[in-house]
Amino acid sequence: MEFKHIPVLLNECIEGLNIKSDGVYVDCTLGSGGHSMKICEKLNKIGTLIGIDQDEDAISTASKNLEGVKNRLYVVRDNYSHIEKILNGLNFGTVDGFLLDIGVSSYQLDSAERGFSYMKDAPLDMRMDRGNDLTAEKVVNEYSEHKLFEIIKEYGEERYAKRIANLIVSEREKSRVETTLQLVDIIDRAIPSKKGSKGHPAKRTFQAIRIEVNGELEVLQNSIEKMVDRLNYGGRLCIITFHSLEDRIVKHIFKGLENPCICPPRLPICGCGRKQKAKIITNKPIISSNEEIKVNKRATSAKLRIVEKI
Repeated sequence: MEFKHIPVLLNECIEGLNIKSDGVYVDCTLGSGGHSMKICEKLNKIGTLIGIDQDEDAISTASKNLEGVKNRLYVVRDNYSHIEKILNGLNFGTVDGFLLDIGVSSYQLDSAERGFSYMKDAPLDMRMDRGNDLTAEKVVNEYSEHKLFEIIKEYGEERYAKRIANLIVSEREKSRVETTLQLVDIIDRAIPSKKGSKGHPAKRTFQAIRIEVNGELEVLQNSIEKMVDRLNYGGRLCIITFHSLEDRIVKHIFKGLENPCICPPRLPICGCGRKQKAKIITNKPIISSNEEIKVNKRATSAKLRIVEKI
């Protein structure tokens, strides 16, 4: 299947990376290669692009799209949480920039059989890496009602999380919930009134289950400082997020990298010895223009934050 994917905040990312023509850059969420293609255009023949994705379809599509690039190119199927192992395996100690475009991609949503979309009927899967054991079907049918409530409430920020979890458990006692539209029907019946509501009623619950299946927040939280540690001085880390949970994690960790001191405010001088690792380039996140949103609805909630290694 051939995927068409419009990269979000493309020009803003390229500008934010502050690309050196002979540098080494890592696209940690390769997708179909839209951001990577633009990075490669800025590199000379010894400039290097490392593209990482855990999705085998993404690797196949991006590899084809990047066939004609003139730079040094490495495409790796893995999760970006293993960035240290990946760089060591390619014999790179440090690099000049990292880019992360977090969350589900357009081509994953467009592939009905992957189970990410609440608009198309498919088996409940939602795995970005189909080699993993945990699927959305297992979460929906095997998690306790309380665990489902916690996930939907925390990861989906869904006000009706309790009602949805309760009805899921009630329905699965009759028969296993196996498809996306079965789950959509349950969610639809659990939410009291859709009058005046914004967006699809299943959006937040699907988001929550997807995050759980792929461990997305833990991976993000555990990877940011590792990446900054592997940047050359002056190198940059650019992260695009799509919902408030991700953005809060990035904002909090970036602040800690810029101001790591944990001493009580009353102390006249720092005694903890923690040193600043980076400076924040974006005091406020960069958001998409109205023009971009008209062309690409996925860009509506996108936020770009950038730090620079010092």
